[in-house]
Amino acid sequence: MDQFLFFLVAFLAVASAVYFVFAKNPLYAVLSLIVTMFSIAGMYVLLNAQFLAIIQIIVYAGAIMVLFLYILMMLNLNKEDESKKSGTLKFIGVFTAGLLLIGILGVFRGIDQKHVVVANVDKGVGLTKNLGRLLFNEYVLPFELASILILAGIVGAVLIGKKDL
Repeated sequence: MDQFLFFLVAFLAVASAVYFVFAKNPLYAVLSLIVTMFSIAGMYVLLNAQFLAIIQIIVYAGAIMVLFLYILMMLNLNKEDESKKSGTLKFIGVFTAGLLLIGILGVFRGIDQKHVVVANVDKGVGLTKNLGRLLFNEYVLPFELASILILAGIVGAVLIGKKDL
């Protein structure tokens, strides 16, 4: 069952990433990238790394994609700009993609499938509960110093943002 879910989520991630590359409308491209980020978070959950999955959703699917959408709405994208791209620029893009494909195929060709060893990982690795215990027991001082630094940054941003102080 886990393998089926992995292949389903992996197919969804690859399909939405391919749609991101070939989408004509930038808004649909960003939305497909959000689906890709959620699919990658699903892979993290299947690998028993819940903390990474939540960070993936909050940081990438949340903050970064909202930033992309905001910039997209602020830009005035016209379809006339697409036709102005020169043939040289398109050739460079296709050539670079071809080099990347050759490199990826070279890497996969060098892997011997018979000697691949799957590591046995402890089931507790990647759990948020274990990370919390570690942060609040062994690394409490660096954790508190980082929180004070973040608080100072937030206060500084508010003070800079306010005009009448």
